[in-house]
Amino acid sequence: MANDVLVHGAWHGGWCWVRVARLLAQAGHRVLTPTMTGLGERAHLLSRDVDLETHITDILAVIEAEELDEVILCGHSYGGLVITGVADRMAGRLASLVYLDAYIPETGQSRRDMVSPERHAETEALVNAEGEGWWIPVRSAESFEVRDAADRDWVNRRCTPHPFATMSKPIHLTGAWQSVAAKAYILAAGYSASSFGPYAERAKADGDWKYFEVDCGHDVMVDEPAALSKILMQLAE
Repeated sequence: MANDVLVHGAWHGGWCWVRVARLLAQAGHRVLTPTMTGLGERAHLLSRDVDLETHITDILAVIEAEELDEVILCGHSYGGLVITGVADRMAGRLASLVYLDAYIPETGQSRRDMVSPERHAETEALVNAEGEGWWIPVRSAESFEVRDAADRDWVNRRCTPHPFATMSKPIHLTGAWQSVAAKAYILAAGYSASSFGPYAERAKADGDWKYFEVDCGHDVMVDEPAALSKILMQLAE
């Protein structure tokens, strides 16, 4: 039985995977969709102390507590930093590492190093103006280019502010994450505002990686749950 651990991105929570989780469960997979500290139904835990290390620890703890092995670990967007940190400490427990329209960090990098200086400055200005200097106001479903109007309403209802410290704390890696046997990148090819092209191209050019594209906006699990589930099932095989 495949063990899928699906890690959401910024502003989201485990709720965003509900359609994918249902399809994978119907195919016999065991699926966990943890919500990281300070987000989703755990928004009451949001504080200025929540950083990238907090979120890496969240996912490590889930895998350990559930005693999972042969895990397919999938991270969306910001979740790419989280799953890389998890894999670097727990590579032997993972069967596959899947980056879903996500960042792939190098050691010493934070998310602020992975976007343009202009974009980071815009985020920092917004945090200082509206987020009390430590939380990032919610981005809209429209900015993620979610296609369906009802889905946009759902995403806008469920997204919550994101702790800014997660974007500025560097990740420290030994390189052990690269020993995970199977690695894959899934690009949201219809996302016009994407900053993930360099990571997708790097994965596409590496013969050790599997590469996929889904023609939709950034929230692939919302726009194309069937296509995403099919890829994850394929990787489980």
